[in-house]
Amino acid sequence: MDRRFFLGIAVAVAIIFFAAAFAQSLMKGAAVPKDRETLYQVSTIDALMQGVYDGVQPFSEVRRHGDFGIGTFDALDGELVALDGMYYQVRADGIAYPVPEAMTTPFATVTFFEPDMRITADRQMNYSVLSTYLSAHLPSQNIVYAIRINGTFPTLQVRSVPRQAPPYLPLTAAVANQTVFVYSGAKGTVVGFFMPKFFSALNVPGYHLHFISEDRKSGGHILDMTTGAGITAELDITPNFAMSLATRGAFAGADLSHDLTADLAKVER
Repeated sequence: MDRRFFLGIAVAVAIIFFAAAFAQSLMKGAAVPKDRETLYQVSTIDALMQGVYDGVQPFSEVRRHGDFGIGTFDALDGELVALDGMYYQVRADGIAYPVPEAMTTPFATVTFFEPDMRITADRQMNYSVLSTYLSAHLPSQNIVYAIRINGTFPTLQVRSVPRQAPPYLPLTAAVANQTVFVYSGAKGTVVGFFMPKFFSALNVPGYHLHFISEDRKSGGHILDMTTGAGITAELDITPNFAMSLATRGAFAGADLSHDLTADLAKVER
């Protein structure tokens, strides 16, 4: 046959081969779709209550599951605030530090924040009144909500707990040495979650909120606050739940059969 015939065949085969290779490379390079409607949690609040403070998961892994959330660090070294994909460690000095990928957590809760609803406060409220007001507007008390509130807060009381040393004391004893910061006219963002009551052994039932300042330099776990009139809370309805549990270490041997609800309420507020 004519050489041009074989040359044409060779060119056609080459085109098909390179087209297939190019398509395969695009598939490999494409981002794996993230499950953006899942609450991802490391360990349980009852384990943390009993002094299970050793970090069990690096933040390089935690970040894969969310750009928004709260938690703590190895040895209970401060408060986690994750916002817009940036992770901060608010230590006992009240300063917010960027979180390295290799740092680990014993307890964290994160998701990808995409607001589904907004609730605007009609008057100035403290933490307790705001909680009641928000709850009255929730479509269900049996769903997890991620909560974000941007604004200026006339009064704000936050805390952080210093790094603990083994043998670890229970959380009720550890927070006795917490550092409390009181701010007036603080500008920033409230980051946190509402958890149904049936989560009580897994996470904090009701509202669990942290704060990060507008300049991302300070923050902490919110003990109390007042909001200005007209402030808007954005809520992300989060219907799915995934949990990562340690298979060895202190968690494996912890007795998680006790009801710690009363102790948890003291720790939170």
